[in-house]
Amino acid sequence: MSGDLEDTISEETQSEWGLRSSLTVIGAFLALFCTFGQMNAFGTFQTWYTAHQLQHMPASTISWIGSLQLWVFFFSGGPIGYLFDIYGPTGLMIAGTLCYVTSIMMTSICTRYYQYILSQGILFGLGVGLLFYPALWSVSTHFSKHRATAVGVASAGSSFGGVVYPIMLQKLFQEVGFGWGVRVSGLVSAAGCIAATLCVSSRSSDRKSKPCFDIKTLIDTPFALLAAGSCLVALGLFIPFFYIVEYARHLSIAPPVSFYVLAVLNAGGVLGRVLPAYVSDSIGKFNLLAPCAFFAGLSCLVVWMFAKSLTTLMVFAAIYGFFSGAFISVINPCVAQISHIRLIGTRIGLLYSIISFPSLLGGPTAGALLSHNHGSFTAMIIFSGSTIVAGSIFIIGSRIVIDSKLMARV
Repeated sequence: MSGDLEDTISEETQSEWGLRSSLTVIGAFLALFCTFGQMNAFGTFQTWYTAHQLQHMPASTISWIGSLQLWVFFFSGGPIGYLFDIYGPTGLMIAGTLCYVTSIMMTSICTRYYQYILSQGILFGLGVGLLFYPALWSVSTHFSKHRATAVGVASAGSSFGGVVYPIMLQKLFQEVGFGWGVRVSGLVSAAGCIAATLCVSSRSSDRKSKPCFDIKTLIDTPFALLAAGSCLVALGLFIPFFYIVEYARHLSIAPPVSFYVLAVLNAGGVLGRVLPAYVSDSIGKFNLLAPCAFFAGLSCLVVWMFAKSLTTLMVFAAIYGFFSGAFISVINPCVAQISHIRLIGTRIGLLYSIISFPSLLGGPTAGALLSHNHGSFTAMIIFSGSTIVAGSIFIIGSRIVIDSKLMARV
């Protein structure tokens, strides 16, 4: 196993909450607000496409756009991590801003399915990856004792974005139309991404060329179990983000209100990304990661499954948003905890590349289950919840391998 990152950085005397580190957290917050926040709002696009541009296509086909976003975003983590460890964040984030804003503007003029695949699926996912990873990993290089808290604050940007973008897009679509609505969101995102690029910096000074893949990472048992669990979690984790608006419409909830359900889901993630991350700095990051995954999956099986009213659906959205947000926030510090500072980007990037494939399959699989069961959401919900719960078991195994003592701070 690589040396513990906390031991490496704790020897340094620089204050963790200095100007550069604080600006980096702010910049990462902005980057995640604009990128992953808009990605979390894909349910808004899915519902709009189903009723408008792509109404002749089944939901499972339309969901490939969002799934490709996730796949390109996750898969790009490996090469981006390698480049980050050598060159740092700035150049990558400049390239990401160009890709991201271009993809949004191109989406605003799309008329054919393949055009949405290329712009909103592939190019958008790459732009998000080039902004998300360097920004968030840079936060990890500035912090040791309060790493999870700092990453949690930065990660909350994605949930804030997930609250703002669905509401903003739905209002814009109704008032100025799809094209200009998407363009306005692109201009807002461009301003945020430029500010983020100017704020983010990295503390790692040991930048030199190295192998982009190390087989030792895969045979490192804690990492391997963590990756296996994350794959199962990723298979079901994003299904509620894609289909909760459709589920609200299935309950005959009026369209203006149904979009707010997705906003509530992301609002739950705001608290979920900050509070558990803060607690994990005290009780251990792995000690919190597995329970968060477990309860996210359980909420699908015992709350979403039986949600037949707007109130119950809102309760599920808040609960699921909290625990799924906590999982997304804490997993990066978990990998950093078992990695050397020079390998943070590479190892987290490798993890994301591995989980890109189940992320690609989750949305279309859910859509296929929905179509196969003639619009019944039951099988889809069971699939989502059970895969997340199964993934939490592997994560528990990773924690036990690191330290089998029940009360250990891991």
